[in-house]
Amino acid sequence: MSHAAFSPEWLSRFTDPYALLGVSVAADERRILKRYRSVAKQLHPDTLVNVPAELRRLADQVLPKLVNPAYQRLKQDKGRNEVLATLRFKVRRLSRDQQLKPTGEQSLKLLELPEAEVEVFYQQAVDQLCGRQYESVADFEACTLHLGELNLVYLRRKMGAPVIREKRTGLVAATALASEPLTDVPSGKSASGLMYAERHYGRAQEYLKGKNVQAAIQELKDALRLDPQNSSYHCLMGQAYLLNKLTGMAKVHFKQALRINPSNAVALKYARQLNLTTAETSPRPAAVPRQDSSKRSLFGGLFSKGPSR
Repeated sequence: MSHAAFSPEWLSRFTDPYALLGVSVAADERRILKRYRSVAKQLHPDTLVNVPAELRRLADQVLPKLVNPAYQRLKQDKGRNEVLATLRFKVRRLSRDQQLKPTGEQSLKLLELPEAEVEVFYQQAVDQLCGRQYESVADFEACTLHLGELNLVYLRRKMGAPVIREKRTGLVAATALASEPLTDVPSGKSASGLMYAERHYGRAQEYLKGKNVQAAIQELKDALRLDPQNSSYHCLMGQAYLLNKLTGMAKVHFKQALRINPSNAVALKYARQLNLTTAETSPRPAAVPRQDSSKRSLFGGLFSKGPSR
């Protein structure tokens, strides 16, 4: 340990509330409350009767100074939005300074995975780390720091690759890194609306992991109302309808997912399973505008080869 355990310097290393609770950054208030109750029970004095003194001291220090404040920050929408804004700012700053260099095995793998595998791998890595997070002081330190790193890498993947732009300072051009936004904002769409759509999508993923298909479908309907041209949302809706044995509805959404993004790997896999043809999933041609009838009659009258008078 770089600092003595339980010293103010040691405690100050753990700043990510999501990492402290051991939940993904897409977790909703119900998932956060469930995890908080589990950790609080694990660290309660009545649970730690016949354990080493160091573990009791961990509970005495971490529960009131780190875990409880983390829950207070994440239990409401406003707090979660503020925490996510802070984490995204940190990702942008580290990316700009080229300092986002993960060391954990899961984080390194997450950085290189194909886009279609990011969500599932991230959630599995979080579950694996939080399973042993509070078993000892060493586990707490290692798992919490790794979770914090994993969260940054996940947000980095969701925010897109940094782009290099030329920034002029006075008369000298300097190269600066600027991160792309979390989601491209289409014309007529607000950034806050797309942020809420992402949250509905995240909750839908959580519900599907818990086999609550109806709740997942409702969350995805809300997400698609806010962002109807998102291939990932349609793809997940297709999977949800398949789980609900509504194959026809599933096909509709897989087709739409591929019309929006023909290279969506997950949608392509299900399209093959459902025998969807290329014609069904190819983008529709742009509609040809109909010519105004008055202009058509005018031009027809001027240029038609009718009998001369």
